[in-house]
Amino acid sequence: MRLLLTNDDGFQSPGITVLADALRGLGHRVFMVAPAADNSGVSHSISFFKGLLKLAEIGSDSYSLDGTPADCVAVALRGGIPELSMEGGLPPDAVVSGINQGANLGTDIVYSGTAAAARQGALCGIKSLALSLVQGSAGRNGIWNWETAAAFAAERLEEMLGFWKPDTFVNVNMPNRGEPPLGFVRSFPSWRQYADKIEVYDAPDGNRYCIAHPERVASKPEPGSDWKAVEENSASVSGVYIHPVLHEDVGHYRYTV
Repeated sequence: MRLLLTNDDGFQSPGITVLADALRGLGHRVFMVAPAADNSGVSHSISFFKGLLKLAEIGSDSYSLDGTPADCVAVALRGGIPELSMEGGLPPDAVVSGINQGANLGTDIVYSGTAAAARQGALCGIKSLALSLVQGSAGRNGIWNWETAAAFAAERLEEMLGFWKPDTFVNVNMPNRGEPPLGFVRSFPSWRQYADKIEVYDAPDGNRYCIAHPERVASKPEPGSDWKAVEENSASVSGVYIHPVLHEDVGHYRYTV
């Protein structure tokens, strides 16, 4: 397959470099277009009104862009990478975003640049996939099992893309273990609550300065949720609708997309 690979952690992140190697090792042609710097938490921000975006070649079929994850996908598909240009009728077979360093479970999807890149691909009518590696106790000890996660994702790529439906992107979270996930569990986004703290300084210059301190996120591992699937050492798979819906429609899309 011809794949557009991006992320939000930046082009130097091991999550994307190891995945690119694994996908290329299986014969896929991978065009990597990733942010020049870490863009975690930027959601679906775009830079179209900020002037020039530098697209720098960093290797064979590999580029960095001084923009957001959504920018990376838009630039690649709209002419920045001629081999992928939708105008030329040569879009990729799929957009793959990740592997993200950390979870994109539940309401993380709202904030995630990883998810936004996949959403941007889906908005263009292309099968799109967001991949994340949930930190877990191993990650808190500084251990990230990138090779295991990348090999699993590369080998099961077609199976994951098989969950895709028009007007959605596929959100996958993998447990951070030395062994591959037990399999895929189709799940709904879990309940997540953030307890971030804001530290405030009243400075001598008369301004007030604030520093955010992220705290541990509270989650509910409800049966059928993505968090529960990962907790049980499976990879969660959620079809996420790309268009806003009315409140009374939420239950319908939560369980049937």
